[in-house]
Amino acid sequence: MKSSQSSFTANVAAFYCTVSGWLANLQSLLLLAFRFYVARVFFMSGLTKTRDWSSTVALFTSEYHVPVLSPAVAAALGAATELSMPVLLALGLASRLSSGVLFVFNIIAVVSYYETLSQTGGIKDHVLWGAMLLVLTVFGPGRVALDHWLERRWVAQAP
Repeated sequence: MKSSQSSFTANVAAFYCTVSGWLANLQSLLLLAFRFYVARVFFMSGLTKTRDWSSTVALFTSEYHVPVLSPAVAAALGAATELSMPVLLALGLASRLSSGVLFVFNIIAVVSYYETLSQTGGIKDHVLWGAMLLVLTVFGPGRVALDHWLERRWVAQAP
């Protein structure tokens, strides 16, 4: 009886390891999808800010209550962040830095615009983006990224 149980256990373990290997191979594709999805959201928001600058500054004056900064400075920093960090993130270049910056940026957006977001249900989008950005910050961009290529190149050249 023991041999059939151990054979069954070995088969289940082998099957589990095979499926786990397949899923591990999909990890980089999932991280790539996270990078592209979040990068697009923030980049499009940055483009919207630059289309009508006077309206953007007016929104930062009346709607987005960013602590400490003047509305014009907050608008400029917001647009610059939303236009630069997503490009780095999509390329997988300085990915942990760019995803970390966007994670903090997302928190600032929620704090600054919480009342409206909670009334419109938009808070759930920010929670999703924040979770994706946190995953990217902690786990990195995956193998389909310039960071991965650069790291392999630098390690190969190390003395």
